[in-house]
Amino acid sequence: MAIAALNSAATGLRALSTQIDVIANNLSNAETTAFKGSRVNFQDLMYQTLKQPGSQNEAGDVAPSGIFVGLGTEIANTQLDLTQGSPDQTNNPTDVAIQGTGFFRVKVLSTLGDGTAYTRNGNLTTNNNGELVVGSGDGYRLDPNITLPKGTTGITIAMDGTINATISGKVAPTKVGQLQLTTFINPQGLNALGGGLYQETDSSGPPITGTPGQNGTGQILGGYLEESNVDPVKELVQLIKTQRSFELNSQSIQTADQALQTIANLKRS
Repeated sequence: MAIAALNSAATGLRALSTQIDVIANNLSNAETTAFKGSRVNFQDLMYQTLKQPGSQNEAGDVAPSGIFVGLGTEIANTQLDLTQGSPDQTNNPTDVAIQGTGFFRVKVLSTLGDGTAYTRNGNLTTNNNGELVVGSGDGYRLDPNITLPKGTTGITIAMDGTINATISGKVAPTKVGQLQLTTFINPQGLNALGGGLYQETDSSGPPITGTPGQNGTGQILGGYLEESNVDPVKELVQLIKTQRSFELNSQSIQTADQALQTIANLKRS
């Protein structure tokens, strides 16, 4: 049985090592705009059945329970924490935060899936063509594309995503575009690409795009950015717990090794 203990403890070390990696990634992105942390979900492995529950002895007595020895643990999945980060007021007119559910749809390289991705990063800016792009990576264009006309001296973004521009020589503001938000039936099934980007998968379901504030989508906060939803204190507490669990699994390996050593020395005794 000491061999089984060695293998079980080894699976615990491997799984906990992955959890440490996930926690470290969460902490490293505590200041990343609109970052969504992840958590690790564990599940137990198969069991050795040494005695079936309900089995009968020679006297016909039925055993009320059986004997099962587990073979360790493994990572079931990593789950995105999609709770909203706090809005941070920047007073930059092109900064937007999503208050509620939804993602901005952007165009990415065609080599990345179907060339379409989704993000909650509202750090918007303009490129050399006057197009609104996400100010991270290579500057991903919004989809549908929004271009500010020449002579634009300022813009305002309403809660429903309407973008009005003040154009030199014109008194009244001009509507130049409409931000759209996309939701998913299972957003935790999205594929994380890095850079704050996610892509649709069979698990996430198809994208549902609409106007902010309608059909359950969030609203737009102009002049704000969504902060990371990582709670450093919570992550550090989880890191300490994981470290202690790691040490306990290491102790299990040492104890199993000592038991095997005792068995190996029986002949010498």
